[in-house]
Amino acid sequence: MYGSRGAAGVRATAAVLGAALLIAGCSSDDEDEPAHGAAAGITQQPKSIAPFWVNPDGNAAQQVAAYEKAGKKAEAGQIRKIAQQPTGEWISPENPEEQARGFTEAAARADRTALLVLYNIPHRDCGQFSGGGAADGNAYRAFVDRVAQGIGDRPAAVILEPDAVLHMVDNCTAPEYHEERYDLLKGAVTTLKSLKNTKVYLDAGNAGWGHPDQIFEPLKRAGIDQADGFAVNVSNFYTTQDSIAYGKELSAKVGGKPFVIDTSRNGNGPYTEGNPDERWCNPPGRALGETPTTETADPLVDAYLWIKRPGESDGECKGGPKAGEWWPDYALELARASRG
Repeated sequence: MYGSRGAAGVRATAAVLGAALLIAGCSSDDEDEPAHGAAAGITQQPKSIAPFWVNPDGNAAQQVAAYEKAGKKAEAGQIRKIAQQPTGEWISPENPEEQARGFTEAAARADRTALLVLYNIPHRDCGQFSGGGAADGNAYRAFVDRVAQGIGDRPAAVILEPDAVLHMVDNCTAPEYHEERYDLLKGAVTTLKSLKNTKVYLDAGNAGWGHPDQIFEPLKRAGIDQADGFAVNVSNFYTTQDSIAYGKELSAKVGGKPFVIDTSRNGNGPYTEGNPDERWCNPPGRALGETPTTETADPLVDAYLWIKRPGESDGECKGGPKAGEWWPDYALELARASRG
C-alpha cells in the first residue's frame, strides 16, 4: 500500500567497530554462524569510484568467512558481492555516540566516508515490523546530539529517518504527531549540518508511492533547505531509472537539491505479485542493483548507495526473521540473481 514500509536495519553491525576489529581473527565453531569477517579479506573500493567505507566485519563479511571455513566456496563467492561493497550503518539507540565514533574512526583510518542511517524517530514505521523509535521528542534530540558528538569532524554522510516524512504525507503517522516530527527532523538537520564534514540527505520516499507534489512542501517543513539533498528508494525496489525520474521531478520543487538512490536491491525492479500490502517485505526474485558509486553520470544524482544492507530482513514475513536481522538465504538469493 505504501511501498516504503520495512525500512529495516535498526540493529548496528557486530558491535562498536573498535572492539569488533580486535577480535576479527576469531571464528565460530558452527558453520551456520557467521565468523568474524576480517578473515574474508574484505578491502575498500577505489576512492575515486566509491568513497564510502566498506565494513570489513559486517554481517556479509562474517558470512563469507563462515562459508569459506565450511568449504562452501560458491556460496562465499556470492555473498562476497555484498561484503565488498559499502553499505549503510544503521545507528541503534543503544550507545549511539560510541557507534558513530567507531564507524567514523574506522572509515577515517581507511581514508573513506562513513555512511550512517538514523532511524529512531518517535512512532517509527506506524507500529509495523520496524515500529518503535525514541520514547519522545527529548529522547530523540538527545539521540541526535550523541550521534553528532560521535561523528565529530570526521567525514560522514547521513541518511535521515527513512519514511518519516512520507508517513506524515500518507497519514500512516497519526496527525497529532506531525508538528513535533517536523520540528525533530528540522532540528536533526541543523545539528548534523553544524558538523564540519557531514552531509545530510533527508528521506523523500520512492517512485511507487505517490507524486512529488504531495511531498515537497513537507520536505521543506522538515528542513530540506538546510540539508545537502534527499534520498529516494530507501529499502525499496524501484528501478534506478524510475528513481531518477522521481528524484528529478522532486528536485525541481525543492530548489534543485541533489539526491542519492538506494540501489541495494533494485536489480529486478519491484515485486508485483502477492498481497499488495506486503510486496515490500522480503519479496522473492529480487536482485542486487548498481554497486555504490559517486560516478552516476548525472549532476543531480550524488550517488548510488546501498543504504539498506542486502541480506537483512524487512520483517517477519515470507519466512524472514525480525526486521534488521541477517538472513543468509535471502542474501544468497539477491546475489545469485544479480548481474556480474
